Amino acid sequence: MKNIRNFCIIAHIDHGKSTLADRLLEYTKTVGGKEMQNQVLDDMDLERERGITIKSHAIQMDYCPNGENYTLNLIDTPGHVDFSYEVSRSIAACEGALLVVDATQGVQAQTISNLYMALEHDLEIIPVINKIDMDSAHPDEVEDEIVELIGCDPSEIIRASARTGEGIPEILDAIIKRIPAPCGDPEAPLEALIFDSVFNSFRGIIVYFKILNGTIHKGDLVKFVNTGKQYNADEVGVLKLHLSPRDTISAGNVGYIISGIKNSTEVRVGDTITHVDNPCQAAIEGFQEVKPMVFAGVYPIEPEDFENLRSSLEKLQLNDAALTFAPESSLALGFGFRCGFLGLLHMEIVQERLSREFNMEVITTVPNVSYKVYDKKGNMTEVHNPAGLPDPTLIDRIEEPYINASIITLSDYMGPIITLCLSKRGILTKQEYISGNRMELHFDIPLGEIVIDFYDKLKSISKGYASFDYYISSYREAKLIKLDILLNGQPVDALSSLTHVDNAVTLGRRMCEKLKELIPRQQFDIAIQAAIGAKIVARETVKAVRKDVTAKCYGGDVSRKRKLLEKQKKGKKRMKQIGNVEVPQKAFLAVLKLD
Repeated sequence: MKNIRNFCIIAHIDHGKSTLADRLLEYTKTVGGKEMQNQVLDDMDLERERGITIKSHAIQMDYCPNGENYTLNLIDTPGHVDFSYEVSRSIAACEGALLVVDATQGVQAQTISNLYMALEHDLEIIPVINKIDMDSAHPDEVEDEIVELIGCDPSEIIRASARTGEGIPEILDAIIKRIPAPCGDPEAPLEALIFDSVFNSFRGIIVYFKILNGTIHKGDLVKFVNTGKQYNADEVGVLKLHLSPRDTISAGNVGYIISGIKNSTEVRVGDTITHVDNPCQAAIEGFQEVKPMVFAGVYPIEPEDFENLRSSLEKLQLNDAALTFAPESSLALGFGFRCGFLGLLHMEIVQERLSREFNMEVITTVPNVSYKVYDKKGNMTEVHNPAGLPDPTLIDRIEEPYINASIITLSDYMGPIITLCLSKRGILTKQEYISGNRMELHFDIPLGEIVIDFYDKLKSISKGYASFDYYISSYREAKLIKLDILLNGQPVDALSSLTHVDNAVTLGRRMCEKLKELIPRQQFDIAIQAAIGAKIVARETVKAVRKDVTAKCYGGDVSRKRKLLEKQKKGKKRMKQIGNVEVPQKAFLAVLKLD
């Protein structure tokens, strides 16, 4: 056990984590020949196409410096703020972390966020400056930033280039010398923490775990503490590039178990595995419960696909523990689910994965956040959906979630960024220079304001440089009202939204204009209205497609033309009573991109 090292790689998005993992695997000869490719651990097509890591990936390497065998368990983690739950689970399974900082960009928001997460778990931090081979690299300045951030000695910082392989031997030596071996007792009752799982259509659910105490053998009768279910360990093994079966796995190691579990509700990330005949005293404290930030309705395009969508979401939840969902129904879209996501990118990835992995084409409604609604008697209800809002006469006050946002940027872009945040009802709480002309800005902003397009705007006004990280700080009272969209007098609940009173009229006007462009013309006029309660604040009309009924009248009395037009008008009126308006999927998505 003294020769086992468990570590993860943490960094801001696009600082070279996956490339560094490639070089480590290559240097330790874990992967070679035909199997070697860029982003070797990113096994999803989506990850390769976008060049980002979505899932954390575990792999075991064998390394023999000076003839002594070491087992290194590496977990490569995502860098985007929307996948921070993956990072927190990876950190819980490790004793050390490589903190990678890009030599061309320096310390950024997610670097600091992930570092604090690692320090909370008492991980040994090995700072690495990556991309030192780039022409625009300034490693000396970045070194000063890291020293200021961690308070380490400059000699402890390793300079490397994941692309050329420079500094890789030094990193491996530092992992062996500086990261402590896991502590645990192989003879004690079995305690293993589940940190991930994946669904395999042939073998059932494959569960990934880290053993804190005890030993697990192939064929053992084990139970999951929280669910109380018992299983036979049909196969146990370690995570190489492919699953590698073993007869036993003991304390300190990371591995997998296959026991023919078919029902996805029986496996929970953060649960404890133990033996049935010699159980552990108490379950291991798992991870903090994930808190979804953004809620959206997900509906099947065909109503009969509702059960298929449920099973697809359950299988996806196994692999993505940050996804939460509950059934709901909508007048416009039928039966579907109210899903909770960690952010807009997470929502987009889930939608894409449903389409690719399960062939489920879905309609997603306008995303929103959860609000606390207090009635006149002082009772509080959480509302995730504008349709669930009580009658306005019963509401005493509504509280919305505020976030504490940290933005790191060059001082050149400070003005436009502050303007953007203030336009989103943000309050500047602190600004400080980090080094040179780089500064950190702290804002309190309502979460509902940043949900839709804030990140995209921030990237465009800072030319892609500003980095953004946030956490929920508190709930505060706000003047929020429900904005309804009516089509021919009928409210479309999927398009309704909760918005601040100052933004409501302009938002309603813009939504009506956008819908006028997107809703196809019918045989009758379609009135598109935005309403706050009973008051109509905006209106647009999609004109009817009309036949020229007066074409056959040439000359003669005008009353003949009027008679034909009146006849047509009656027909249109009758058609309007029985006609219904189909809202295309494009319209739901367009509301997100109103700017």
